[in-house]
Amino acid sequence: MADLRCNIAGITAPNPFWLASAPPTDKAYNVVRAFEAGWGGVVWKTLGEDPPVVNVSSRYGAHYDIDRRLLGINNIELISDRPLEVNLREIAEVKKAWPDRAMVVSLMARMEEQAWADLARRIEAAGADGLELNLGCPHGMCERGMGSAIGQVPEMVEQVTRWVKAATRLPVIVKLTPNITNILWSAEAAKRGGADGISLINTVNSIISVDLDAMAPTPIVDGVGTHGGYCGPAVKPMALNMVAEIARNGFTAGIPISGIGGVTTWRDAAEFLALGASGVQVCTAAMTYGFKIVEDMISGLSNWMDEKGYENLDQVTGRAVRNVVDWNALNMNFSTKALIDPALCIDCGRCHIACEDTSHQAIRIVQGEGKRLFTVENEDCVGCNLCLHVCPVPGCITMHPEENGLPYVTWPEDARNPMNLEKV
Repeated sequence: MADLRCNIAGITAPNPFWLASAPPTDKAYNVVRAFEAGWGGVVWKTLGEDPPVVNVSSRYGAHYDIDRRLLGINNIELISDRPLEVNLREIAEVKKAWPDRAMVVSLMARMEEQAWADLARRIEAAGADGLELNLGCPHGMCERGMGSAIGQVPEMVEQVTRWVKAATRLPVIVKLTPNITNILWSAEAAKRGGADGISLINTVNSIISVDLDAMAPTPIVDGVGTHGGYCGPAVKPMALNMVAEIARNGFTAGIPISGIGGVTTWRDAAEFLALGASGVQVCTAAMTYGFKIVEDMISGLSNWMDEKGYENLDQVTGRAVRNVVDWNALNMNFSTKALIDPALCIDCGRCHIACEDTSHQAIRIVQGEGKRLFTVENEDCVGCNLCLHVCPVPGCITMHPEENGLPYVTWPEDARNPMNLEKV
């Protein structure tokens, strides 16, 4: 069987599935239940010293698809509102009882060296394996000068990282905010500050919906609402892109990455690994389906690795990075065409409608025996894939590359370009 043991910034765990810093890691009771279910590690819910934290009610808003499947959660919950001493005592107890599991503790403080240093030392004394600097929370704490208020300023990211590295011997993972124009600014700053690893993404700043009766954003707190942090399957594409950007950037390539953002299945985890992560953190999926979801994640990833011949996670991590390129490096002479399988077609017409109304009018309707038949006119098809994505039947529409014999041509070397530059 594949070896699922992982090592992120020197922190080891029996598998790459960790619970993210969030309500599921808020106390010993939850964390012990998670370890019993099989999670390889946790990042304890963010600790702070002052000012005192008071959480509100309600705290969550939700975004659903048409079948009421949860696509994302918006939360306005702050960091831990439990006494610091209680959290530290429980961290020590759980780590002692579960020595093989990764125990990383998230922390947050104001922009003062002593505040970060004191908190880091107290967490280290409790027996934690590592620290995660929460520089990404986009609500509540940022209004107090913490969280993303620090994480959006690269100079502050670098400074805080230096402060904590000087105060502790523990590995330091810097958690990055996605609420920034270029994720590389903060990633590079974290590395300059001496970070042993980075984790991303933190939640996306958002208003998830508006109650049109109360005329207030949800979740509603006594008649009003506020912006919050968006997480869950809907943010996964953004997270994958940011992980890949860091993994393929010359300065940050090689820094250990803990991938976060919509991990729900083993396949999601494998995608993060392929783009450069050494492990993943999970929150929304655990909150939606419970801790035992990790069983499917572990077995699914292990089975897939066995099928592909991967013996350990190192053979998967970063394997797709070399195939992530800038747009200008794509082959402009590559051509692919849609093909519709009439045996699988259910005559819904969605492919035709999408193509006719919004694309290139490449799908024709032909009357068959008892139902309509849909065919693709190759000369009009540009290979945009839209028909494949709107089709409700898996495998009914497939894309087939054309053998056109043309050379690999990139922009601006394309011979059709008026500049008529030669291909390098």
